[in-house]
Amino acid sequence: MTSTGGRSAVPSPGRLGLLDDTARADLATLGWSSAATVDLLWALSRAPDADLALRALVRLHDREGSGDWPQIDALLRSSKAFRGRLLSVLGGSDALADHVVAEPDAWRLLVDDEMPSAEQSRSALLDSIGAVRVDGTSDDDLLFRAAITGPDAVAALRKSYRDQVLILAAHDLAATVENEEVLYLPEVGGRLADLADAALTAALAVAIAEVAGDSPLDIRLAVVAMGKCGARELNYVSDVDVVFVAEPADGTSARIAGEMMRIGSQAFFDVDAGLRPEGKSGALTRTLESHVAYYRRWAKTWEFQALLKARPMTGDMALGRDYVAATSPMVWDASERDDFVPEVQAMRRRVESLIPDEHKARNLKLGRGGLRDVEFAVQLLQMVHGRVDASLRVQSTVDALDALTTAGYIGRDDGANFSASYQFLRLLEHRIQLQRLSRTHLLPEPDDEPAMRWLARAAHIRPEGSRDAAAVLRRDLRKQITRVRQLHEKLFYRPLLDAVARQDKGLLRLTDDSAKRQLAALGYAMPDRALAHIRALASTPGRTGAIQSMILPGLLEHISDTPDPDAGLLNYRKLSEQMGTTAWYLRLLRDDGVVAERLMRVLGTSEYIADLLMRSPDVISLYSTGATGPKLIEVDSADVAKGLRASMRRAPDLTRAIAVARSHRRAELARIASADILGLMTVQQVCRALSTVWAAVLDAALEKVIEESLQGAPAPARLAVIGMGRLGGGELGYGSDADVMFVCDPVDGADEADAVKWAQKVCEQVRTMLGTPSADPPLEVDIGLRPEGRNGPVVRTLASYAAYYDQWAQAWEVQALLRAHTVAGDADLGLSFLHMIDRTRYPAGGVSPDAVREIRRIKARVDSERLPRGADPATHTKLGRGGLADVEWTVQLTQLRYAHEYPSLHNTSTLETLDAIAAAELVPVDEVKILTEAWLTATKARNALVLVRGKPVDQLPSPGRQLRAVAYAAGWPQDEASEFLEHYMRVTRRAKAVVLEVFGS
Repeated sequence: MTSTGGRSAVPSPGRLGLLDDTARADLATLGWSSAATVDLLWALSRAPDADLALRALVRLHDREGSGDWPQIDALLRSSKAFRGRLLSVLGGSDALADHVVAEPDAWRLLVDDEMPSAEQSRSALLDSIGAVRVDGTSDDDLLFRAAITGPDAVAALRKSYRDQVLILAAHDLAATVENEEVLYLPEVGGRLADLADAALTAALAVAIAEVAGDSPLDIRLAVVAMGKCGARELNYVSDVDVVFVAEPADGTSARIAGEMMRIGSQAFFDVDAGLRPEGKSGALTRTLESHVAYYRRWAKTWEFQALLKARPMTGDMALGRDYVAATSPMVWDASERDDFVPEVQAMRRRVESLIPDEHKARNLKLGRGGLRDVEFAVQLLQMVHGRVDASLRVQSTVDALDALTTAGYIGRDDGANFSASYQFLRLLEHRIQLQRLSRTHLLPEPDDEPAMRWLARAAHIRPEGSRDAAAVLRRDLRKQITRVRQLHEKLFYRPLLDAVARQDKGLLRLTDDSAKRQLAALGYAMPDRALAHIRALASTPGRTGAIQSMILPGLLEHISDTPDPDAGLLNYRKLSEQMGTTAWYLRLLRDDGVVAERLMRVLGTSEYIADLLMRSPDVISLYSTGATGPKLIEVDSADVAKGLRASMRRAPDLTRAIAVARSHRRAELARIASADILGLMTVQQVCRALSTVWAAVLDAALEKVIEESLQGAPAPARLAVIGMGRLGGGELGYGSDADVMFVCDPVDGADEADAVKWAQKVCEQVRTMLGTPSADPPLEVDIGLRPEGRNGPVVRTLASYAAYYDQWAQAWEVQALLRAHTVAGDADLGLSFLHMIDRTRYPAGGVSPDAVREIRRIKARVDSERLPRGADPATHTKLGRGGLADVEWTVQLTQLRYAHEYPSLHNTSTLETLDAIAAAELVPVDEVKILTEAWLTATKARNALVLVRGKPVDQLPSPGRQLRAVAYAAGWPQDEASEFLEHYMRVTRRAKAVVLEVFGS
């Protein structure tokens, strides 16, 4: 039959979206190829996967021994409601389609327009195992005893539960095929929770029969639902978290609980009791008194957060209600706990760390902008404000968002938008789980067109204009995830800003007290001051204030993720006031999210860098990312050194030149430290860069002082600066002084006394000018390692050095020369000095046994006398056990003993010398690795201490906020501060064992 336009009135398989080669034959098999079935065919085309639905229908038609097909076919033709339910579920769930085909009467469950109530579902499950109420229990209790046990009970329960899921899924999906009533997320989640309650009531009935038999039940046992089930927002496929309360908590109660979990996990879903006190290592059942005692004394913040969703589920319901009544008040006091903020932050970071990198963009639950972001933020706001506002004490996320909006803690539009985004993402989660009834949260790969098309259709997303359903889904996903990504700004920080501005943003009623509570929960130790800072920044006049109001919510979120949000916000306010109306600064923060995030991380972690940036704000522009990566590491330290020297040469006088040197060094320190704390440079790169800039300052200062002193006259001597210690080794830290020696060599025809006098004047002036107190990190030039120590002359001639070392050099002076290297001044003179001292520091045959004993004696004295009073030798980075001094003395003694034989040991770098020691097999490779790791670990920790404290510090702090900051600056997550400390102590302890073996005691 054809239409008047020439096209067949019966749509072809292609027009119906059927892609299987057998589709035309399959439709003929069903008898659906006539004009009478046109409506039926178009309904089939609307199924989430029309091919899947058609294949299932053919299987129903062909089912052996079944005479049901005529009834099914007749209902499909006559009842749109039945048609919508059957076609949608067959095309929306492979697993449920298999169930309908496998179970002869399953399709009949979809005939009724009404869904079963919670009581009816429970009765269906209990009837499947012949369960009857336990004698002596009240009608309020859900305690039954099954007549069927063992594998037969599991099989019966599995079929009955799958029947109930089929009914709900069919009603849930029906609107995708026919104009049926839409079931929204709260109803679906609530019905799934009711079904879980019914399922575990039946599982408990089997467990009671298997453990107690026909004997009287002489215990009270309550099952309390937690998590999504407790909040009645369950997924189609999810583990169900439970807690057991028993009176008494004896072996019988534990066996029944264990059997219930086993049966439930085999028949329905994973039943998890991991949220009980002490987790999986704790007792499966406890008395109510024991539960309460645990929560009062031992519980962590996450356990109180879990209690927020606790709900009596089955068993002895009165006991379950007593449990909730006893524990619920503790939830609302949890935000007052000292460890609330760090534990909450740790929970969020731990969740993010669980996602494999390849799944982060596809994980609906744990990915950034996913479901957990919404749930976590909503629960945190509930716990913060619920202590004083009982209206927030609700369990489901949607209800909590409504309550927070109604109470004025979230703007009305924001609350509605986030509820919509949350429900959209949960809908997608439900659909991908229904497909194969598997517990998954992963979206299809973006380029998997068939899977994206199926998901779009299952979620009732239709084409729009030129976009097909899959394209519309991709667009909506981007929109919703982007909106949720701004969750913390929207739910935490924008209301704070609106509150201080006293603007009516959708009936927002956040008072100063509630704003302070919110800030305290976000990590601010002094919320009143934080609120004052926010108010001051937001009230800045003109365009600057408008931009601040725009960007502050995002900045505050980044600051709250740092170890010291109070300092971070204060530093940001000071920096903003310093910059005033500078156009590029706020524009950069507004337009470049990477810069904003990096700057806030730095300001909330490092007082050292914050102070530098106040005076070198141009470095902030390097926080952005260039064509080849972060701009902070695109800079070459050697180029910085050249620029510093050139700028000093152009300076009109010495005072101005030193100011220029300080400015260049300050900017370079800010760049290096920023890259360090952001994890963009290794320890070795940091140390090398710091040494390079220090050497450049010395070289340029020496050159400028010589120029000023001569006034065009010829120099009476050549001058060189020899770097010692860490400077000589190219391994300076942030808190290191510049250890140097000055050497001169009179030019031909010059009087030696006059030449030395001139050289001494020049060197003293260099030290004085550089050491002048300023707001910058100090430029101390230390000459304590020169011959005769602090009693010796500041500068000597090359010949004088040679005579001294040949005749008077002591063991410690020889050891100090191992790290001597030219860093400034006349390069040829410096090289001559190094060649001259080689015979002293690398003596033929090695140092004498007496020298070795002397070095060991000095080391023992240093260990006993130099460690500051009260310092912990286990965590002192310089002089402590296995710290920097231990490793460096061990390396240097090895050099003194073997450098005459192994030229590769002629090296001033500790790390490079360790590599040479391993290559020469002077120390086993595994022991060298231990020493190397200890040196790097101690150096990283020592640098982190300076970055956090803003001054040279060698002692790691005890556990607490400051240790968290140091750990964070050293590249560890804040919540792993204890692990950072344990790692440090483990590494240095192993290094100390090697030191005792190699260096000797």
